[in-house]
Amino acid sequence: MNLRAGILGCGKIADQHAEVIQQFPGCEIVAVCDHEILMAKQMQERFSVRGCFTDVARFLEESRPEVVHITTPPRSHFDLGMMCLEAGSNIYIEKPFTLNTSEAERLLECAKRKNLKVTVGHNYQFTNAARRMRQLVADGYLGGNPLHIESYYFYNLGDTSYAKALLGDKSHWVRKLPGKLLHNLISHGVSKIAEFLMAEYPQVVVQGFTSPLLRSINETDIIDELRVVVYDGEHTTAYFTFSSQMRPVLHQMRLYGRQNALIIDDDHETLVKLPGEKYKSYLDHWLPPIVMGKEYFGNAYRNVKSFVNRELRMNSGMRFLIEAFYRSVKDGSPLPIPYREILLTSRIMDDIFRQLENSRSSMRVA
Repeated sequence: MNLRAGILGCGKIADQHAEVIQQFPGCEIVAVCDHEILMAKQMQERFSVRGCFTDVARFLEESRPEVVHITTPPRSHFDLGMMCLEAGSNIYIEKPFTLNTSEAERLLECAKRKNLKVTVGHNYQFTNAARRMRQLVADGYLGGNPLHIESYYFYNLGDTSYAKALLGDKSHWVRKLPGKLLHNLISHGVSKIAEFLMAEYPQVVVQGFTSPLLRSINETDIIDELRVVVYDGEHTTAYFTFSSQMRPVLHQMRLYGRQNALIIDDDHETLVKLPGEKYKSYLDHWLPPIVMGKEYFGNAYRNVKSFVNRELRMNSGMRFLIEAFYRSVKDGSPLPIPYREILLTSRIMDDIFRQLENSRSSMRVA
């Protein structure tokens, strides 16, 4: 591929990016940049990178990366993205893409004007199971487009001591996001719904609240329980559920069609087919459990085989997404995530946070 990559932001997630990039022949991380020199230095040394910077302008001018991975906190995504595009670099931005749809639109318009490429780190859309799911849908297993989607994205706050450690800093950057904790987490689950929606502006109905766990430690500013209904005209409905308290912790999606259904589980890398047919009489009590058992056994066998062949990786989704993005940059192949999906995800999130803020404002007035 012979691509020069740079990394902006040298925190924990940046390590995953660096590990994946260095697995691709012909790709080189030419520089890293972080406003904290110690963060930049430690990453430079651990990954044997030539360039190390604390100033973004110098990073872009002197290292001239063809692709920049922006792995900084979300409030900086738009400004850094614009700087990189203006300097002639394609950009991969970690989720959430930007703070709002207006910023997302301006970034994508700039990329088109500069004839550059942009993607977002929705890597859960590209796990082995997710890619098999997409192929089954394309092959008509559901009997057409999904009629209904359920997306679950849970986050484990654990016990009160862990929650206090995470939320104890009243000036933490997460608190400054429009959607606070939710803003930094839910785009993975929302983007899975956006992929299958037909309407550009679907209806969104939202209910959010603070869990009893957070209220028990006097945390009332953070919403950590969210329920969303999305209505896409006459085409598709969807439910999105975020929870910090439900168990087991799920990262799952269900798609229901006219003929059959699918369940994809990101944590276990499983894709289960749910046949829509009913059996006669008591066979309906016996055969479906056997069919389901066969489905799960098949997933276990496939995962073991992939593990033995070194194809089952913890970051398989990120690896596929980055490789597909680099291929698009190099030879003009289609982007792994269409810009329409990026914008639709952003619009739904804007709707969610606007309704939550309106609800809280109404409660304060009352």
